[in-house]
Amino acid sequence: MERRRLGNSDLFVSEIGLGTMSLGSDEKIATSIIDNALEHGINFLDTADLYDRGLNEELVGKAIKSKRQNIILATKVGNRWHEGRDSWTWDPSKAYIKEGVKESLRRLQTDYIDLYQLHGGTVEDYIEETIEAFDDLTKEGIIRYYGISSIRPNVIREYVKYSNIVSVMMQYSLLDRRPESIFPLLEENSISVIARGPLAKGVLTSKKKISPSIEKNGYLSYSHVEIQGILNKLSTTERNRPLEATAIQFDLYSKVVGTVIPGASNVQQLINNAKTIDAPPLSLQEYTYLQSITKQEEYLQHN
Repeated sequence: MERRRLGNSDLFVSEIGLGTMSLGSDEKIATSIIDNALEHGINFLDTADLYDRGLNEELVGKAIKSKRQNIILATKVGNRWHEGRDSWTWDPSKAYIKEGVKESLRRLQTDYIDLYQLHGGTVEDYIEETIEAFDDLTKEGIIRYYGISSIRPNVIREYVKYSNIVSVMMQYSLLDRRPESIFPLLEENSISVIARGPLAKGVLTSKKKISPSIEKNGYLSYSHVEIQGILNKLSTTERNRPLEATAIQFDLYSKVVGTVIPGASNVQQLINNAKTIDAPPLSLQEYTYLQSITKQEEYLQHN
């Protein structure tokens, strides 16, 4: 599998990574999914302290312990769980970030994190304090690089201007092209996009799985009828590749995208995702066509 440089870092990540949020709580299944990911050339794993109250990090840590040197490991911080309650609050303070990284290191059974990401962010945050925390951890060698996971353009602009982020994680797919409005800024500053949600909750797969909630409420600004119309048109691009390959190759067409991280809750899903990289890349004509049948919108309520 080809690798791309993440921003201006020395992290070279597989074009397809593994978002681990969907691993579940069964250690055997989780380990099998991660083992298969590595066997298929995936070297980038993304987790978060928020997932399953830290259990996800523990499962990832156990699965990669003997292979740590071969993996680019990413996790996130910023959401503080309330003890005894199934809820959390936002806390991007320097004190909490430095507390959180220690717990993540313990759960992941490692002494460093390749990419540490702020799991959100608002313009009301004390951004200077947050940046200082990440810079300190970098100098201390606890983390190699840092980034943010955000869909808020104003927050992203602040971090681009004042921090040393190498990546921004954003939901990006054929049915959610809003990130494209911020791509020129990121590319100009040598910052990569980590694209999550490339299959749009299963809609952009060969099964064309549309959940009851999407049938009723649509997906973002798309109605159910509009989605069906797009899926019918997409059949014209499926002659040489399955739909999920078209979706992932669409994301990878933009060179600002460092990696695409579909999730997987079982081994077969992981294999299907990994194999999409073997499909022919999109031609300019195909890419332009896919743009023409989908919406290129901007974020309206996420500033």
